[in-house]
Amino acid sequence: MTHLFEPLKLRSIVLANRIGIPPMCQYSAHEGMATDWHSVHYGSRAVGGAALMIIEATAVTPEGRISPGDLGLWNDAQIEPLARITRFAQEQGCVAAVQLAHAGRKASVGLGWQEQRTLSNAEGGWMPVAPSALSFGDGYVQPQELDTAGIRQIIAQFVASAKRALAAGFKIVEIHAAHGYLLHQFLSPLSNRRTDDYGGNFENRTRLVKEVVTSVRAEWPEQLPLLIRLSATDWVDGGWTVDETVELCRMLKALGVDLVDVSSAGLVPTAKIPAGSGFQTGFAARIRHEAGIPTAAVGLITSPAQADHIIRNEQADMVLLGREILRNPYWPIGAAQALGQVVSSPKQYLRAMPTGSTGR
Repeated sequence: MTHLFEPLKLRSIVLANRIGIPPMCQYSAHEGMATDWHSVHYGSRAVGGAALMIIEATAVTPEGRISPGDLGLWNDAQIEPLARITRFAQEQGCVAAVQLAHAGRKASVGLGWQEQRTLSNAEGGWMPVAPSALSFGDGYVQPQELDTAGIRQIIAQFVASAKRALAAGFKIVEIHAAHGYLLHQFLSPLSNRRTDDYGGNFENRTRLVKEVVTSVRAEWPEQLPLLIRLSATDWVDGGWTVDETVELCRMLKALGVDLVDVSSAGLVPTAKIPAGSGFQTGFAARIRHEAGIPTAAVGLITSPAQADHIIRNEQADMVLLGREILRNPYWPIGAAQALGQVVSSPKQYLRAMPTGSTGR
């Protein structure tokens, strides 16, 4: 047994292996509702052998969408289209999670393949909100600064969306606090210039993340895991740092977070990111060892040997593969074959598998 194909237990959920699919926006929803594209896209990946599939950033409020094409869980009508995806994933032995998100000042932009700028009202845009009235960059409007009542409302919206996620059949919820979106904006001094209880020192800048986690954990079933995605660093002087991430993760573990999905950057468009093979894995390793909490590594992890090395050397507890699984939904099946594991595939595909393969 290679380490990559060992099971991982998070509370009552046992993941069949250490391979996960990270949240990747499809920008194909209609009024926040999943469409046929989502059913086919996620269904084709659920049969590919990954143990965990995290559904893309799903907005807790219409104003929290990145674009008009984002998924949402702000009303009950959005539950059933997602439930069809979770039911199918479960039939394939793949655990479906959902990432709950609020885009903050990066909201109201074009679809992912369109020009990234704030949409006008005539284009279907809306006014973004943020911890401070600071624009993300050229082409983005100055957002409206949230008052305390607005902050309390957003916390309540995360909780309400988590309840809908449960109704949709999700077994895991991930809170999005990375990539320059709202919760990350509160963490970083580059985007948070507040002088109240939600700004200034580390304790205040991390307050909203901790309150969202505490509130969601109180409503999310005790036996089910809660994840969080964090940008370990802004890659900019004076921004959010890996030291702060480690300290925050110690606190989040005590608040009931079960695994940290470790990424980086996204807060400012001018960051210089030294992207390369596995370039964020060191962050996952440091958080895992220093904060004592399970982590998932993500970022240009491409080969079965590389993925197995990360798990074998205790750099992370899971690997999340995005681009590779966009290119090849069946990467996990191929990885098992490459690493000498018994290949488990849908019974419908057994005729194409090596001799000795098992069906599921």
